[in-house]
Amino acid sequence: MGLIDDISRFLETRLEEYIRNNPQIELQILEEKLSQQGTEVAKLIANFRTQEKQLQDQILDIANDIRIWHDRAKKASEANRQDLANAAKEREASLLKQGNQVWAQMELIKQRIAQTVELQTQIQVRMQEVRTKIAEAAKNKPPAQPNPATSTSFNWKNVQAPSQTSDDQLEQQFRRWEMDEELERLKRKMRK
Repeated sequence: MGLIDDISRFLETRLEEYIRNNPQIELQILEEKLSQQGTEVAKLIANFRTQEKQLQDQILDIANDIRIWHDRAKKASEANRQDLANAAKEREASLLKQGNQVWAQMELIKQRIAQTVELQTQIQVRMQEVRTKIAEAAKNKPPAQPNPATSTSFNWKNVQAPSQTSDDQLEQQFRRWEMDEELERLKRKMRK
């Protein structure tokens, strides 16, 4: 297992390195995660709305039962059947208590729906920010490098004297650094 773990760590390190060197890929990964979160939140909202509808139906059923037992209590009182009237009033009170509990559950679900809709809006805003950053990264993308296999391995034949393109490379480094900082800012903002 040690060899597999070492290979796994090596591959993870290389992948992280590659992603760091290609900020647009990191932004695309972030966009995909936000998209998945958006899908999960949409499912959660649908689930909460289904629960809300079920609770509303349950409240209507309880209200109907309360009306029935209220009428029965009234009818029994008018017929001087206090034993039945008292039992009907107890049932009515029990149903009122149950209705209040279900109402409280429904209010809680409504709060969760509101919070989840707010979260969905935040995800959509962040998604738009990331898409904007992806578009900016595509505009500022440095020209394609020569074969990465030859550029990553050291060879004395590849050594060149500094040229006037070093300023361009410095510009690219600063752009990457600024993009990394902006990406980190977005990540921190997303975690809040």
